[in-house]
Amino acid sequence: MTVKQIKEIAKANGIKVGNMKKENIIRSIQRAEGNFECFGTATSGTCDQYNCLWREDCLKRIV
Repeated sequence: MTVKQIKEIAKANGIKVGNMKKENIIRSIQRAEGNFECFGTATSGTCDQYNCLWREDCLKRIV
């Protein structure tokens, strides 16, 4: 997903992104949606959040 698309999702959730990094924007979206703000934190490379919109991109960062 592009940063532009992520910023659109953030805006739809009422999040002002300013100069936030991609990871922090995604975590803010996760928080706003009532989910774990865990993007990029799965140190073991495993994630049990199978329905997460960010899962694929997140796991790519781990490996």
